[in-house]
Amino acid sequence: MLQTSNYSLVLFIQLSLLSFDLFVNSFSELLRNEPAVQLVLFIIQDISILFNMIIVLLMLFNTYVFQVGLVAILLERFRALILLSALYLTFSIILHSWLMNLRWLNMNVFIWTDGLQVLFVLQRSASVLYFYLYKRTSEYLGDPRLYEDSLWLRDAFARIRQ
Repeated sequence: MLQTSNYSLVLFIQLSLLSFDLFVNSFSELLRNEPAVQLVLFIIQDISILFNMIIVLLMLFNTYVFQVGLVAILLERFRALILLSALYLTFSIILHSWLMNLRWLNMNVFIWTDGLQVLFVLQRSASVLYFYLYKRTSEYLGDPRLYEDSLWLRDAFARIRQ
């Protein structure tokens, strides 16, 4: 069973990483004249997205549902977050690489191509969905029913065995 103090610590870490991600998405363009600082923020942001993905997967592996072999139930319930997290990380890495490539040597020139604008909108739109799904998932993973045997789990197991 997941103890409340352990879950509180994990939830605090997850929400801290999400807050940092939101901060970088909101204010990174203010630092476009400081490419080294922006690069460091982008690297930390990408690592924090990756850490959040790892934390969710570890929490899923820690559930009783996973341990009894009902992985399909977990994948069905959390498929959207897993796929969107991978998509958001991909969009973020591509956007950060593109921005740094354009701005590293030309920091005094404002360059904003059509493709970059489309990618920027896609990454920011994916971030909104990612923040929502991630927060919802992290709170749902605190449900004690996922960490112990229960009637709904036995019913699901019986349905799968038939």
